[in-house]
Parts: sequence; C-alpha cells; structure tokens
Amino acid sequence: MTDTYAPRAAVRARPAAGSAVLDVVVPVYNEETDLGPCVRRLHAHLTAHFPYPFRITVADNASVDGTPAVARALADELPEVGVLRLDEKGRGRALRAAWSASPAPVLAYMDVDLSTDLAALLPLVAPLISGHSDLAIGTRLARTSRVVRGAKREVISRGYNLLLRGTLAARFSDAQCGFKAIRADVAAGLLPLVRDTGWFFDTELLVLAQRAGLRIHEVPVDWVDDPDSRVDIVATALADLRGIGRLGRALATGALPLAQLRAQLGRGPLPAPPARVPAGLPRQLVRFAAVGVASTLAYLLLFLLARGPLGAQPANLLALLLTAVANTAANRRLTFGVSGRRHAGRHHLQGLLAFALGLALTSGSLALLHAATRPSRSLELVVLVAANLAATALRFLLLRLAMHHRP
Repeated sequence: MTDTYAPRAAVRARPAAGSAVLDVVVPVYNEETDLGPCVRRLHAHLTAHFPYPFRITVADNASVDGTPAVARALADELPEVGVLRLDEKGRGRALRAAWSASPAPVLAYMDVDLSTDLAALLPLVAPLISGHSDLAIGTRLARTSRVVRGAKREVISRGYNLLLRGTLAARFSDAQCGFKAIRADVAAGLLPLVRDTGWFFDTELLVLAQRAGLRIHEVPVDWVDDPDSRVDIVATALADLRGIGRLGRALATGALPLAQLRAQLGRGPLPAPPARVPAGLPRQLVRFAAVGVASTLAYLLLFLLARGPLGAQPANLLALLLTAVANTAANRRLTFGVSGRRHAGRHHLQGLLAFALGLALTSGSLALLHAATRPSRSLELVVLVAANLAATALRFLLLRLAMHHRP
C-alpha cells in the first residue's frame, strides 16, 4: 500500500540562535495606559513558560495619544519586543502588515486587554509548531471554557457565530475571540485573498481556511470581559454584516480560487484503509441507524396520514419518496460527513436509485400481502417495517459506495 498522506513539516526543534519561532502581535489604538502592563505581563509569561525563542510585535494602528512613545520604550527595555507603526487604523490592516513582515514560522495575535488567560497560549500554538494544524483559535463557546461577561455581549457573540453557520457554513465555534495563531506559510497563501482591514478580518481568514481544507485547532479559554473595551458594537456589527454579504457573494460566484488554495495549502489524502476495515464503519452504522429510525417513523406517519385518502400503494409511494430525499440529505451530511454542493446531484440520484429499490421491495411486499389476504392496518405496518429493514440495509450499502467514491 502506498502512503500518499503528506503531513506538514514541523517547526525545527532547535531553531537557529536568535530566530524567533513565535511572533505574538498586539494590535493597539490609543492604548497608552494598558500597553505597558500588557506587554510586560506577556513577556514574563513567555519567558517563563514558552520553550522556544519568541518575539512580541506592537502593531500601532495610527494612535494619536502616547501609545507610540510607550511602544518605543518597551522595545528599548525588552530585546524581544518590536514596534510596527501604521498610518491608518484597522485591526485587520495591522495584522496583515505585522504577519507579512515577520520571519517567524508561527504567528499569533492577542488583544491588548489580555482578556484571555495566557495559560492557553502554549496549547494554542503547539499544534502549529508540530505541524499538526494550520490555524488555531481560542474559543469562549466550548463547554469547558470559563467566561465572565455581560448578557448583552454573550447574546451578540453567540448570535454572530450562529449567523456565520447559517450563511457561510462556518464550522469553527468562535470567530471573534482575540486570541488566534497561524502558520506563516499558510498566512502567506491566505492573506492576499483577505480583503477586510477591520474586525471582519478574522472571520474572512477563517472561512477561507476552512474552504481550503485547512485544519483549524480550537482551544477552550478562560476569558474575562474588559469593561473598558473600545469596540463600537453597532458599527462593528454593520461592518460584519457587509463582510458576510461580500464574502458570501464571492463564494457563491466562484470569485475566490478555492481549488488553487486546496492544491497549494491543503493536506494530501489519507492512505487507503485496509480492505476489510472500512474507514469509520462502526460510527457510520450508528449514525445511519439513527437516521434510519427517524426516517422510518416519518415514513410510517406519512403513510398512515395518506392511507385513507389515497389508498395503500399511492400512500406508500408518497411517504417513501419524501422520506428518501430527506434520508439521503441527512446521511450525506451526518453519516458520511459530506458537505457542500460537490457531487450532491449524483448522490441524490444514487439515493433515488436506492429509493426505487426500496419502493420495489415495499410495494412488492404490499402486493403479495393483498393477493394472499385482506390484511389489517397493523399487519400492513408489520410487513412494511420488515420490507423497510431490508431496503435500509441495501440503502446503506449503496449510499456508502456513492459517498466514498472519488472520481
């Protein structure tokens, strides 16, 4: 068997002297009060707990107070601290500039208020250093996260992430947490395609990474809200909505080179499993069974509702057709983990083939039953359940063959 899987190269375990493995960017705008304590605390934490050379970059977003002077003083005091001054505001603009200029193989950023517990920093970047993952995000929405913030921000955060799931099919849990990291080689491929220069920058980067097939690692964090936050919630929300619309149109029209991104940044295919041990079979059987139970119950309910006005055979046809379409869609997503529109038409056609075979089994069973006797409703249901069990086994085999086919 030929192993075609190509994992990403890990960062060198023994980097060259003086070369930073990690560059943590702290974007700031008018933060002369918080900047000094933030950088000193971050520097002390990295010195004590991070096992590789590091760098801290203060990315000044055109501050008009004493922030530039504080940043320069920190750079003079701490040799690992650097300063990048920008003439225009925008967190996304600052991150793009700082990450693009950094020679470090792993890039991160965090908000100056240090709302996120720094104990999560090493777990955030370790999968990127090892080559296991491509991006990493802190999440405040995991079950094991501990978050202290008001109800208003909680509702806004959860609502925004639900909106991303519904509009952009996002699978990451927390797009807005100011605690993220990315491999430099991945950033070089994604940053030229990210258009936003403000707060939507994170979301756009993550959506592109997900669509390119990159692995996004999530770290549950402890997070305490900063009551002195400078974020304009209304303006940010409107900008996010505009960003969602723009990015959604680009994805729908094919304006983004996703195929090239997958080829350039995506991981190679996994090696083929042994012939007698199909990949994920036990889990697929459990999920298929759950979908099958729900489909059978829906089928029986529809059959009983239509049996009176339509008769047995038309009711069977209608109930089986409706549940077959829903069954194929559910199994495609839940059982076999196939998302997106690619091959969706072929999958539904093969699902309809399974439907036709199921119709033949159930209709044939009903025909034989009515030819032999005048059955009661309960006997009809028993025969239909038995026929559906046989049809379900056949459906699983056909759908599994269809979903795992890769032309």
